[in-house]
Amino acid sequence: MPCNIDWLAFLVAMAVVELTPGPNMGWLTALSAQKGRRTGFMAVLGITLGLAVQLVAAATGVSAIVSANPAIYHTLRWGGVAFMLYLAWEAFADGGEKAVGEADHMAGFRRGFIANLLNPKALVFYVAVVGQFATCEQWPVAGQVLILGSLHIAVAIAVHVLLVLLGSGLGEKISEWRQALGVRIGFAAALASIALWIAISTHPG
Repeated sequence: MPCNIDWLAFLVAMAVVELTPGPNMGWLTALSAQKGRRTGFMAVLGITLGLAVQLVAAATGVSAIVSANPAIYHTLRWGGVAFMLYLAWEAFADGGEKAVGEADHMAGFRRGFIANLLNPKALVFYVAVVGQFATCEQWPVAGQVLILGSLHIAVAIAVHVLLVLLGSGLGEKISEWRQALGVRIGFAAALASIALWIAISTHPG
């Protein structure tokens, strides 16, 4: 195992990162409340796969190339913003014709996966943050980033599962008035605010 790594500091840092309000937190909670627990868990699976792809990209140096190329970085950045705005529109347009149990569960997986692939902040996170803890001189940096990043993903899964449980519990209570215009506007506004958060937080400098 990698040596000279402050494991406690790393795990605390990862927990703080995942508990800080962000795109996955808001979207997962809203999705689980609107579509149900199973769709939420499929979204967690998609998010996890997306993060795994980002981790491999970081370990192989791809994220460094992307972060150094403004055109690619901003394409991903605005792609992520546009995708969240699309989800906001979809939430508003959903009149609640389908019951929670009839939701398209694979849609949650696809959206979770795509949203994380189009998040440049996630792309550089494993290099800019996780990479700072790769301090063992006896191990290749890529191997350390993979191990540390895998621990971050484990922490993320735990937090995301909790969000799904909380969100789906809320969804069970509001299922009878999902068609209300105010409810749909609320979900759409939450997702639009996440899009704004991505645009601001991923701005260089």
